[in-house]
Amino acid sequence: QVQLVESGGGLVQAGGSLRLSCAASRSIFTISDMGWYRQAPGKQRELVAAFTSSGRTNYADSVKGRFTASRDNAKNTVFLQINSLKPEDTAVYYCNAVVKAGPSDINYWGQGTQVTVSS
Repeated sequence: QVQLVESGGGLVQAGGSLRLSCAASRSIFTISDMGWYRQAPGKQRELVAAFTSSGRTNYADSVKGRFTASRDNAKNTVFLQINSLKPEDTAVYYCNAVVKAGPSDINYWGQGTQVTVSS
């Protein structure tokens, strides 16, 4: 099992920055995949950034050049640096972890952290 705890959200003006953190309860080396998602009111949850097994990080087109995902393996923590925030970035941001359990994958989610961008 994996517990994920996000932090770092808040209210910020357009153009500002935030750094989100997601602390995992176990070594992230034992987690197959990790990523950041967000869900705006009335919209489906969407992928923002995903760490790949090759070491690269994939980003949604809408955040490329503004968002940077990183990880601190020693602290079992992943981060999402969000710059040049726009009102349309307002959403609850979730950390996701996928653990392989035999033939299937198990998805774990944090509780989410609210990001609100004012214009």
